[in-house]
Amino acid sequence: MTPAHETIDIHTHFVPQWWPDLGPGQPWLRLESEREAMIMVGSTEFRRIQSDAWDTEIRLAAMDSDGVAAQVVSPTPVFFSYDTPPEQAVKVARIFNDLALEICAPGEGRLIPFCQVPLQDPDAACRELDRAVDAGHAGVEIGNHVGDRDLDDAGVVTFLQHAADRGVPVFVHPWDMPSSPRLDRWMARWLSGMPAETHLSIIAMILGGVFDKVPDSLRICFAHGGGSFAFWLGRFENAWHRRGDLIATSQQPPSAYLRRFSVDSVVFDPVALRTLVDTLGPTQVMVGSDYPYPLGERPVGQVVHRAEFLSPPDRTAILSGNARRFLGIVT
Repeated sequence: MTPAHETIDIHTHFVPQWWPDLGPGQPWLRLESEREAMIMVGSTEFRRIQSDAWDTEIRLAAMDSDGVAAQVVSPTPVFFSYDTPPEQAVKVARIFNDLALEICAPGEGRLIPFCQVPLQDPDAACRELDRAVDAGHAGVEIGNHVGDRDLDDAGVVTFLQHAADRGVPVFVHPWDMPSSPRLDRWMARWLSGMPAETHLSIIAMILGGVFDKVPDSLRICFAHGGGSFAFWLGRFENAWHRRGDLIATSQQPPSAYLRRFSVDSVVFDPVALRTLVDTLGPTQVMVGSDYPYPLGERPVGQVVHRAEFLSPPDRTAILSGNARRFLGIVT
């Protein structure tokens, strides 16, 4: 690991250059050149990607250019396979978790792999988490819901308790956003659906009593600045107190749980970053980039460097110190 003052990026993704045939209707990669490919889901084009999704040398060069000491490398959510039979999701998770280790190995510690698990089956998810962590994964990325089951679902809570017991950090990424004629224009599923999905899942963690059930040792971080949660905390708090007959289902009001989770800095604007820091506190925000996708931030961490309101200690904490705590890195 490189010096503590350098940036640690806790939100990046990978896609392998190859994987075995997963069967009809499952993701596969249509290579279009040495540098470009299309992620396919069955016969449907999902996303065009570049070789920086799988090429370790390109990734490391980009990190060097941006002053990134280390980055967490997580699955691309389209591969979660939560809508398949559990045995299929186990197969997919094992394949991609093992390939992630191959991609990260040349980084000599700078690339920190996070695994995926078959979250629709809590027992299988716990087993795959154990297998992946024992093989070298440092954490796990999960989707923010499994069909209509949110993060307060009993099975998901069982998994989160297991992650806490093992000391494994959890990164929550929105995925599988609703589709409609209104949301299918202008990338609206990504521009409005993703923030809403993440916001809803934090609400579920609070009102569903998850933070009341799982130990304080659970380290959990939400992508994309926690979606719209920080901006609407006041509305949430007001509703908890004024309509307690409907939503005061948690032991404490929403504001009491703000130190129980972290968010990344993928908000692009110092004004938005200030809202996160003012709401959650400077200890709860970590640099993320969403590398290598085009809606991500480059250079990595620029919103933190541009934020004139940050004190030097708070800037250092957001750039690296908070991530070290989240990842369990002893300095």
